[in-house]
Amino acid sequence: MADEAKAKGNAAFSSGDYTTAIKHFSDAIALAPTNHVLYSNRSAAYASLQKYDDALNDAKKTVELKPDWSKGYSRLGAAHLGLTQYKDAIVAYKKGLDFDPNNEALKSGLADAESAAAASSSRSRAAPQSPNPFADSFAGPEMWAKLTADPSTRPYLQQPDFVKMMQEIQKNPNNLNLYLKDQRVMQALGALLNVKFRAPNGGEDMDIPETEGESPPPPPPEKKPTSANAPVEERSREPEPMDVSEEEREAKEKKAQALKEKELGNAAYKKKDFETAIAHYTKAIELYDEDISFITNRAAVYLEMGKYEECIKDCDKAVERGRELRSDYKMVARALTRKGSALVKMAKTSKDYEPAIETFQKALTEHRNPDTLKKLNEAEKAKKDLEQQEYFDPKLADESREKGNEYFKEQKYPDAIKHYTEAIKRNPKDHRAYSNRAACYTKLGAMPEGLKDAEKCIELDPAFAKGYTRKGAIQFFMKEYEKALETYQEGLKHDPQNQELLDGIRRYAPGGNLLPLSNRSIWFKFKLNCLRSIPIFADVLIK
Repeated sequence: MADEAKAKGNAAFSSGDYTTAIKHFSDAIALAPTNHVLYSNRSAAYASLQKYDDALNDAKKTVELKPDWSKGYSRLGAAHLGLTQYKDAIVAYKKGLDFDPNNEALKSGLADAESAAAASSSRSRAAPQSPNPFADSFAGPEMWAKLTADPSTRPYLQQPDFVKMMQEIQKNPNNLNLYLKDQRVMQALGALLNVKFRAPNGGEDMDIPETEGESPPPPPPEKKPTSANAPVEERSREPEPMDVSEEEREAKEKKAQALKEKELGNAAYKKKDFETAIAHYTKAIELYDEDISFITNRAAVYLEMGKYEECIKDCDKAVERGRELRSDYKMVARALTRKGSALVKMAKTSKDYEPAIETFQKALTEHRNPDTLKKLNEAEKAKKDLEQQEYFDPKLADESREKGNEYFKEQKYPDAIKHYTEAIKRNPKDHRAYSNRAACYTKLGAMPEGLKDAEKCIELDPAFAKGYTRKGAIQFFMKEYEKALETYQEGLKHDPQNQELLDGIRRYAPGGNLLPLSNRSIWFKFKLNCLRSIPIFADVLIK
């Protein structure tokens, strides 16, 4: 419970909601009153709100509970610095350095405290009569020169509200107290005093960055401070990591080690050194089990090695763990896709593609990935091809076609279509079944379906004249006269003496009265083409 409250406090602090952060840290302290990290974090939150007295009390409690912890003295120094108790701040920072001589935050904080103390002493000697210790800093044109020279404050001079505030402070230095909450004014004050201040920044999800007077590791030089409620340090260092417990620190270290193992596994995988890759991925999983990419990577290795059952087990494990962790849907989809790929490999021997198809479909419900969709289409096609291979039987196909012929003679065309369709399933390469079914469709007036079957018949056997007569007749009924004549002409190229093709063309002749008068020119154009391309047909056309 205390850890949960602490996590909420950390999140609130990172979002800049310091009041809420204090509430959650207080709840955590009520549950774990001896946890020094909680007091340290609440001290930082108080300092962010400029409640330095409260920050000081929590910092003292932190040091009391953990006297050898350098971060406690960092908090203590920050609180003293916020209260302008520079000597006490210096003492606190030096005490922390006794425990951690290489701590950069303590070193920087000490430097800030010493600079502030020196500046304060100098101002006291130079202008003891001034009621405001910063009065001289705002006097005369030197103020504008310094603000212009400092790259961090120069952009503010283009902002009218900032210029107005600085003019008010210049007129009456005591007006400074009215604008202390404005981040730009605090930054300008730091530039004028040549003192580095720092505002609280958001830290990592397990830690709170240092606040007033403390010196965190560098942010980019151009980065603007994130809060107006605390002094801002301009040094190019990133925020110091937040206070973490030993358990959290250990978990973070293990995660870092696991990521290194993953990289080693990736390198081995690229070299086709699969056993080494598996060893590294396994080590990564043992170190940190909250990243399912370690598991899916190992599954990929098993897939390459042909160990499909091991691959499927890892994919199932990744999906289960991913749902527990509420991982990104893309990661869960990746695991399912990889499992589907393994099932496809196994289906080549088991002859069962259905499990792979179902797995790909599940993956697409998690995340619609083009690669997964392609794999699904390929699996469905493989299943269909397999079914056709298993169903293939030319003998049964002939029997079904003969039954269809009997129904056709009885003018039972729907029943005939049923048997022709069965014949096609049994033998998809039999052009006769397509031709016969096209005839049935023509009788029923289903011209588009009949045309499709006629074209398939021609595709399977270009020399089969019946396919052209079927297609030509359908095109005539669809009033595509020129196309019909072209179809007959194409058929005659394969069988110039075919009587059905010849009769089909004669029906289009002007004397046959089948061609509308408005389209008689089509016939003469066709006649000329035939005379040029099929000399053997010349006598027929002349007659």
